[in-house]
Amino acid sequence: MKHGKVALAGFTLIELMIVVAVIGVLAAIVYPSYQDYVRRANRSAAQQIMLDVSAKQEQYLTDRRSYAPDLPTLQVSTPADVAQHYQVTIANPGAAPAPSYDVVATPISAMQLRDACGVLTLRSTGVKSVGGTRSSADCWAGR
Repeated sequence: MKHGKVALAGFTLIELMIVVAVIGVLAAIVYPSYQDYVRRANRSAAQQIMLDVSAKQEQYLTDRRSYAPDLPTLQVSTPADVAQHYQVTIANPGAAPAPSYDVVATPISAMQLRDACGVLTLRSTGVKSVGGTRSSADCWAGR
């Protein structure tokens, strides 16, 4: 008859702490990437609305020989998923020397306020610009 120690199945506290630490490191790496992805998706949705407004402005100009002063005149409303992150407006509807407008998307949510692209602007000339520290090309290309 052998007398020996019986091995217990399970994890030691050290093994459990190592697993928790590994999960913590992975979360610290993945979460910022996820937030960046969400910011880019929100920005892209706002840009799509801006492009839609621009197309409607051109149709409005064709029909009435001037640009609309605001979104309700174009019968456009900002979708709820965009409205919670950006305020989309029409600025500078002018007539002299030539009709013009700017479609402006101003970030309003905390997440989008941290976006380095800042305020997005689409001019009637087709020029796309940003008010943040990143380049317009990067921001409008979805990077």
